[in-house]
Amino acid sequence: MKRNLSSNFNLLVLILILLGINLLASIFHSRIDLTKEKRYTLSKATKDLLGNLDGQLTIDVFFKGNYPAGFKKIVNSVQEFLQETREYAHGNITVRYSDPLKEFASDSLAKPFIDSMANYYDIPRYTIQAPSKVGDEMSFKQVLPGAVIHYKDASVGVSLFKGVKNYGTEQEQLAALYNDVESTLEYKFARAIEKITSTSKPAIGYVLGNGEAFGYNVNDAYVTLRQNYNADTLNLQKEPYIPSSINALVILKPTIPFTDEDKIKIDQYVMRGGKVFWMIDNMYAEFDSLFKSHGFIAFDRGLNLEDILFRYGVRLNENLLQDMQCDKLGQIDPNSQQTRLVDWPFFPILNGTNNSISKNLDGVRAVFPNTLDTVKAEGIRKTFLLKSSANARVLTAPAKIDFEFFQIAPNIKEFTVHDTAVAALLEGKFKSLYSGRMPKSFIDSMNAYHVPVKDISDTATKMIVVADGDIATNFVSQQYGPMPMGYNFYTGYTYANKEFFTNCLEYLVNPSGILETRTKDFTLRLLDRKKVKDQKATWQFINIALPVLVIILFGFIYQQFRRKKYAA
Repeated sequence: MKRNLSSNFNLLVLILILLGINLLASIFHSRIDLTKEKRYTLSKATKDLLGNLDGQLTIDVFFKGNYPAGFKKIVNSVQEFLQETREYAHGNITVRYSDPLKEFASDSLAKPFIDSMANYYDIPRYTIQAPSKVGDEMSFKQVLPGAVIHYKDASVGVSLFKGVKNYGTEQEQLAALYNDVESTLEYKFARAIEKITSTSKPAIGYVLGNGEAFGYNVNDAYVTLRQNYNADTLNLQKEPYIPSSINALVILKPTIPFTDEDKIKIDQYVMRGGKVFWMIDNMYAEFDSLFKSHGFIAFDRGLNLEDILFRYGVRLNENLLQDMQCDKLGQIDPNSQQTRLVDWPFFPILNGTNNSISKNLDGVRAVFPNTLDTVKAEGIRKTFLLKSSANARVLTAPAKIDFEFFQIAPNIKEFTVHDTAVAALLEGKFKSLYSGRMPKSFIDSMNAYHVPVKDISDTATKMIVVADGDIATNFVSQQYGPMPMGYNFYTGYTYANKEFFTNCLEYLVNPSGILETRTKDFTLRLLDRKKVKDQKATWQFINIALPVLVIILFGFIYQQFRRKKYAA
């Protein structure tokens, strides 16, 4: 009787312990990240962001149901990532999953919703294609690959595929695409949360006064600045100096030469720790001129910026870059009178580097870009951000541009330049171009405003120089008006120009470190489909039959042992 009571008591204690463990597990979650690339570990910047949320945040994720295997991996990664964010947010994040496209009886009824998601939240519809098994037919499914984050009275979209490099439609290429999407999950969600919860915005000055682009052709860039920052125009000719309260300057495609007075204002702003985003067309080469005059001669604009940029550590070259990896333009076929798409090497599609600004980006389209080189500048660290492909060439000034480039297919043997730079990041303590020769009138003027004149920046600062003034401009359609930057209305494809533009600004003005999460590098480990097919039976036997046989063998040996032990 005592033995039975003791046994029942022990069973009750065991049940209580298991219930306690399950209760604690439902409240507290933790996991050990054993992956080499720390795939499941949030960065300190993201943890700090989540831990400092001061209100309830709701995330609507548009993933629910069954998906092909490759995309299912993204779905699982999103769910695991958001579960992790909830742990660090101390209950301030609520996640809701749905498949809104399933709720509509037809595509025509779904179209208004799909259009609104694309227009308001920048989440376009995406077609998933993948075979469920090796040798099966291709399956297709429509999905909205993203989420909408709601906080107080504001909402912001998270588009998972936006700006990610498109490799192709083969299974291995789709696997590479999905891998890159996974690697940017933390950045995209963390950046959206930071954007919607931030109570203060950096100040951006959009420089005018030297013929900078301003109007419909920079609509996307300027609207982006006004939406994300406290942005306003700043006329160099009208301002006595550039105040340090401005966190960064944007100088986009100037066309009128800079005077020494203009450059001194920029120089002293940099000496006081200011940051500058230069996008410069060193050569005159305009797309409109090609159609208006059937050709033009590309020549030096004479912007008078060579000395100041050289002092800071970069040289813009007087040339034009052509690349076999390029955008397409429409041309009317003289025989059929129909528009055909032709490669246009003067619009190269540039590749990103391993820097957090451009890593894993889709191609960035340039328009008649120049090349740049870095030069010696003591204490300045230089990092290239955008480069050509392995099949490029350079035309030195003066260069004649006409429709002959449409008519004659480029000879790849002439495209021998590879990985030449078009954009660079400069970081460090810059030295003034006017050290020891500052005009007394300017010094007196600064003294009147109680602003010190400096020969070297007190603190490390940074600037980005792009040898293409059109990297952030947009084309304007007569029918639809201003188009997104990087958009080709002949192909309907949008390159990652906007992502590059916003990443550059974030790097310059946002000290939170969220952008650094873009440097995550997930190793892609693919199965060999041929081996999978050839060795299918072998691995099925190893995974299914072999464990059964081992158990049977263990049971047989155990029975033999028992017979020997109790035979007597």
